[in-house]
Amino acid sequence: MPIHLRAQPGDYAEACLLPGDPLRAKYIAETYFTDATQVNAERGLLGYTGTYEGTRVSVQGTGMGSPGATIVFEELIQLGVKTLIRVGTCGGLQLGQKLGDIIVAISGVSADSTASHLVGNEPHTPTANWELSHAAVHAAEAMGQPVHVGPVASTDLFYNPDKGQYARWSKRGVLAVEMEAAALFTVAALKEVRGGCLLLVSDMVIDGSFTRISDAEMRAAVDRMTRIALAVAIGAKDPVKA
Repeated sequence: MPIHLRAQPGDYAEACLLPGDPLRAKYIAETYFTDATQVNAERGLLGYTGTYEGTRVSVQGTGMGSPGATIVFEELIQLGVKTLIRVGTCGGLQLGQKLGDIIVAISGVSADSTASHLVGNEPHTPTANWELSHAAVHAAEAMGQPVHVGPVASTDLFYNPDKGQYARWSKRGVLAVEMEAAALFTVAALKEVRGGCLLLVSDMVIDGSFTRISDAEMRAAVDRMTRIALAVAIGAKDPVKA
């Protein structure tokens, strides 16, 4: 049994959604799963397994930031999870975005130390699994849900003292800033499993001000993102090892 996820192999499905907020994990399980069972509550990291449209699937809260989230990723893999899909929030970095928009992240700028430490500080481009990203875009299209597709930046800092960094990232085409994707993509690559990432724009941080989504808009965006992620999860196949 792992230290932080007090579960047994088989308690989690092979595909698992990963919100940062444990209460969002609870909401997803109670709203979308049939026969949802809580499989972890250690340290408040709520995790559930149930079925969605006849397919077994799990959801597990990771907390905020790559160091803690990486523990969750590693222990889920120890427990048999093969497809890990982050469903999180982000700060939008492009002026054409709106609060509540959905982003399919295909790579993560390693502005966090965790991803760099995992590869011995060698140059590295954390990249999402192509099949998961492709499936997310097509699932969104089938639902009539527009998405932004591209790179995001993963940072250690929520309150960033470098006031110009967001503008520099924006100019280089980075879509959003968040805190876990680069580490997820790196762990997934090293462990030969699949990692994907969907994000909803909860804040706009590029125009010199901080604009936050309302609670009602947040709930609606979570639902849109979750439906896309679950469509990907139930269609996921085992990864093919090189």
